[in-house]
Amino acid sequence: MKANIRHPETLFIDGRWVDPSGSARIDVVNAATEELFARVAGAGAADIEAAVGAARTAFDDGPWPRLSPQARAGFLLALAGQIEARTDDTAQALTCETGMTFGMAQMMARMPAGIYAKTAGYAEEFAFEQKRTPGPGGAAAGLLVHEPVGVVAAIVPWNGPATGIAQKVAPALLCGCTVILKVSPEAPIAGYILAEACEKVGLPPGVLNVVTADREVSELLVRHPGVDMVAFTGSTAAGKRIAAICGERIARYQLELGGKSPAVILDDFDLGQAAQILAGAARFLTGQVCASLTRFIVTETRHDDFVDALAAAFGATKVGDPFDAATQMGPLATRHHRERVEGYIAKGKAEGARLATGGGRPADLARGWYVEPTVFARVDNASTIGREEIFGPVLSVIPARDEAEAVRIANATDYGLNATVFTHDAERAYAIARTLRSGTVGHNAPRVDLGIGFGGFKQSGVGREGGGVDGLAAFLERKTVLLDAWPQHLADI
Repeated sequence: MKANIRHPETLFIDGRWVDPSGSARIDVVNAATEELFARVAGAGAADIEAAVGAARTAFDDGPWPRLSPQARAGFLLALAGQIEARTDDTAQALTCETGMTFGMAQMMARMPAGIYAKTAGYAEEFAFEQKRTPGPGGAAAGLLVHEPVGVVAAIVPWNGPATGIAQKVAPALLCGCTVILKVSPEAPIAGYILAEACEKVGLPPGVLNVVTADREVSELLVRHPGVDMVAFTGSTAAGKRIAAICGERIARYQLELGGKSPAVILDDFDLGQAAQILAGAARFLTGQVCASLTRFIVTETRHDDFVDALAAAFGATKVGDPFDAATQMGPLATRHHRERVEGYIAKGKAEGARLATGGGRPADLARGWYVEPTVFARVDNASTIGREEIFGPVLSVIPARDEAEAVRIANATDYGLNATVFTHDAERAYAIARTLRSGTVGHNAPRVDLGIGFGGFKQSGVGREGGGVDGLAAFLERKTVLLDAWPQHLADI
């Protein structure tokens, strides 16, 4: 099985497919079979320079930021149609690159087209120019205008590339920004598919440029003075580095980072039901999800019963070929990542947590980056597996004396991306939700809603993605314009 892209060993820069400046090539390996899925070009320093130059020229001298929002929305709608036509190619790539089950990949592959189409609608909903009343003794006419932030470096992770790209690129383009999209070496295919779509719809040259690069070359993009903003999703460690670099030159940035998300299970909720819900969610993308719930906090008297129920539910997961419809959980994305997850399992054992199920590799799967569904009991919240993001199918159950201590444990983390409260009492759920330091809090299930907004407290990030028209704000600068009289063409706003 090979990736269905037309120009795998080139880069998309200034509206053209160009050979990379060097000889670097990146092998993309099928996570389930360990066979080559694609070989793509690896960008070097000269390619980053060319991509930034193309985006800079397209922004400074080209038509894109000067088009009306409605005209830019027309391009987004055209992109939505092209991307929708490539749903099968995107789904196949998601499964091969990440290990995601094919059924889930098909659902995820349908989402980007909707993001582009919905974002296009914001051209009519958002007032890019707004009247304001000037203060006394000032101008006769006041305007608050929203202008594109400029050249955006959009850096997306390997675990959700298609939707991750759309969440950054769609609002940036609608706002009039030009973009350098840096895709992950582990999962670059969605970026190539988008570039082919841009070529088909006639997006002006330089408005979107697509490169694949490793971390060292990617840092050149973050440092480049021609880049006005960095929109990044990935690890907290990388996010800290990006924030420090952007701070040196006062560049704008938006960061969606890691998580160590808790589920607080109150005493009125059935343990078996909670275990089934949480085990089902933990199977998604083999736990390689920043918002995944991985710390489960229950009162001491119910701890052992919940561990038994969770171990039974998660341990019964069918692990195997992600293209098999019966499979519930596929492999991890790479050999290196499996080794990392196995290292955390070893630390959990060494630091005294009780292994309730899993902890190894499935005996019947000799190839692929598989790890068994794993549950640890009596985890110390201050231990390594209680504190650090594992990014795999490893769950920790933590006992608490009472509800108040459960909330304290939930908040005792460097992260604050997602959380859930299990209770049949909506008033208690609301009260606890307001005390949890988390960007999202769900009720009786893991929940995320990009339509309202997604992002984190503390070291889980800076800013929010999604949120309807509010999501445009990250890609806009606000300008105050004070005039002695109203221009005629603005009289009706």
